[in-house]
Amino acid sequence: MSAVGWLVVAAVVVAATTALLWARRHLMLVSVVGRSMEPTLRPGDRVLARRVPLAQVRSGDVVVVVAPAEMTVAPGRPDGRRDLLIKRAYAVPGEPVPVDRVPLLRDRPERVVPAGHLVVLGDNPPFSHDSRECGYIPEEDVVGVVIRPRLRAG
Repeated sequence: MSAVGWLVVAAVVVAATTALLWARRHLMLVSVVGRSMEPTLRPGDRVLARRVPLAQVRSGDVVVVVAPAEMTVAPGRPDGRRDLLIKRAYAVPGEPVPVDRVPLLRDRPERVVPAGHLVVLGDNPPFSHDSRECGYIPEEDVVGVVIRPRLRAG
């Protein structure tokens, strides 16, 4: 192979490696477990999520968050990681606190969602563990926003 051919191969390898590193840092594939987001998402679906800070989350977005410790299915995992939840962002910082939907927040003094916090709800309330049980989700537990729902497993 000529020198030009090797340069083309090297350029393709570098571009592919760069694309993979970017995707790994900015995107994640998450499997849906449970019925909390039915009918939007079903158990076994997989979603592609883009890692974003809380400031880029909008009400109505389907988000991936770290499960609060009291909602973790497998507490004390040997790898130290916590479970992830897929929920709908119901109220973001600066929006009214939805006390009608989240009675747990009725006794809180603030009337708007405070900076650095998020209210999340599942689309299927009888099967959802969400802000109704744990209150606000802190900013550091926001992982990303779903950009491609319902990729079928298999």
